[in-house]
Amino acid sequence: MTEASAANPAVDREERRDSATLRRGFASREAAVVTLLAAIAWLAVIVIALDMGNGSGTMGLALWAFVGVWALMMTAMMLPSIAPVASLYVRAMPGTGGRRWWRLALFVGGYLLVWIMSALPAYALLRLADELVAGKSWSRWVAAAIFAVGGLYQLTPLKQRCLLHCRSPLGLLLHYGSYRGRTRDLRAAVHHGAYCLGCCWALMLLFVAFGAMNLVAMVALAAVVLTEKVSPQGERLSRVFGIGCLALAAAVLIWPGIAPGLTSMPEMMG
Repeated sequence: MTEASAANPAVDREERRDSATLRRGFASREAAVVTLLAAIAWLAVIVIALDMGNGSGTMGLALWAFVGVWALMMTAMMLPSIAPVASLYVRAMPGTGGRRWWRLALFVGGYLLVWIMSALPAYALLRLADELVAGKSWSRWVAAAIFAVGGLYQLTPLKQRCLLHCRSPLGLLLHYGSYRGRTRDLRAAVHHGAYCLGCCWALMLLFVAFGAMNLVAMVALAAVVLTEKVSPQGERLSRVFGIGCLALAAAVLIWPGIAPGLTSMPEMMG
């Protein structure tokens, strides 16, 4: 609940209505298809992660291979949270027959494009961690800084603004209803994806500390993203998650194993 909603019961009711609308969106066929796609991606990610194990940095992956793995990870982690939005979007501006499914494909594809592009800065950060940080005696301090950045961002007005966009399906539909032209669905998806990236980039940053193929971290962060976006208490919980990250920033200085992506190298284990 935002400060505005605490002071204004009408705002609180609107937030609860938006949250209920998102949850109802999961019941549609379109949302089921998007969720099924996410489930398939999860199976692929699990197979890859079990085969590769979790290590520091890019784990020796070339850029093209990393982008492919990252795309699967983002498909698995992010699609469940936009399944109801995608469904509401194509139903609010319906086509006929297969047109609705084509629209759904464009919306999901445009959304994923934003997250796939985020593989480039993610790869650069992981390479930096692999070459300059991982296994060094001071890597726990870098891990603490990463957790602190993630936690502090969760508490910022920018985070809350981006999250409010993701949690307000009716406002989204009113905004995207003004879009025109053949690329309308793709532009709406990229716009929504950009806000989602603004909402969740700091959570994805934690993979530098946890390790890029850390299955436990993937599941936990995917649950955080979904909870923030569809829970009636999502905005309040986002701050709780931020405080949790700040607690990890302190804890990793004592227990560096919390950040295996930076601290579980031979030098640190000796």
